[in-house]
Amino acid sequence: MSKLRNKIALVTGASKGIGAEIAKEMAKEGAKVVVNFCQDKKGADAVVSNIIENGGTAIAIQADVTQEQDVVRLFKETIENFGQIDILINNAGVYQFEPLEMVTKNEFYRQFDSNVWSVFLCIQESLKHFNPLGGAIVNISSVASIKATPMTSLYSATKAAVDAITQTSAKELANKNIRVNSILPGPTETEGNPVLGTAMENFIVANTPLGRVGKPTDFSKLAVFLASDDSSWITGQKIVVSGGFD
Repeated sequence: MSKLRNKIALVTGASKGIGAEIAKEMAKEGAKVVVNFCQDKKGADAVVSNIIENGGTAIAIQADVTQEQDVVRLFKETIENFGQIDILINNAGVYQFEPLEMVTKNEFYRQFDSNVWSVFLCIQESLKHFNPLGGAIVNISSVASIKATPMTSLYSATKAAVDAITQTSAKELANKNIRVNSILPGPTETEGNPVLGTAMENFIVANTPLGRVGKPTDFSKLAVFLASDDSSWITGQKIVVSGGFD
C-alpha cells in the first residue's frame, strides 16, 4: 500500500466496471480517490464505501464530463477536498455496436462527445490543477482502436482518436513532467456489457488465445503502474490488455 501514497487520483466514470476497479486499486495503493459519476450515484457511493471499509480515502463527485461547466466543477471540488491532483484516469465512455449503415448523426455525436470530447475537457482542466511536480494521465481506450471488427466502426473511431490524443499530448506535456498513456482493454464483462453465457462470449473465447473474457480487475493494476513512479520513463504508449484478442 505504497505505490501511490500521498497521491490524489481522479477517475471518471468510476461507479462501475473498469473505472470502479481502478479506483479501488488506487486506493489500496495509498491514493486518495475521487470517484466521478454522471448518473449512478448508488454505484459511486458503493465504490466509496468499499474503499473506506478497506482503510482508504475516497469521495464521490457527480459530473457529466461531456459538459465543460461540470468538468470545471469536478476539478474545483477535487481541489477543495484534497488540495491537488496527481493522477487523471479518463475512463468514462459509451458504446453501441451496429452496422455502418445504421449509424445516425445523433449516435455519432453521443459517442464522440462521451469518448473523445470528455478526454479533451478533462485533460485541459487538469492542466490548471496538476501538482507542480507533474503527474500521470491514463486514458482507457480499447483494443477496438487497432482490431478491425464488424459493427464497431463508430466506437473504434472514437477509441482511435483517444489513442491519438494520448500520443500527441504525451509529447506536448512532457515538459510539464506529465506522462500520458493508454490502456486498450479487450472484450470485458462488466455491468454495462454482460457477455457471459452468450454467443458473444463464445466468439470472444474462440478468438482469444488465453481463452476467456476480460474482467475489470485485469486492468486495475496496470493503471496503478502507469500512474506510479514505477513507470516514470513510460509515456505516449498504447498498451493492449486483451488476452491476445488483437
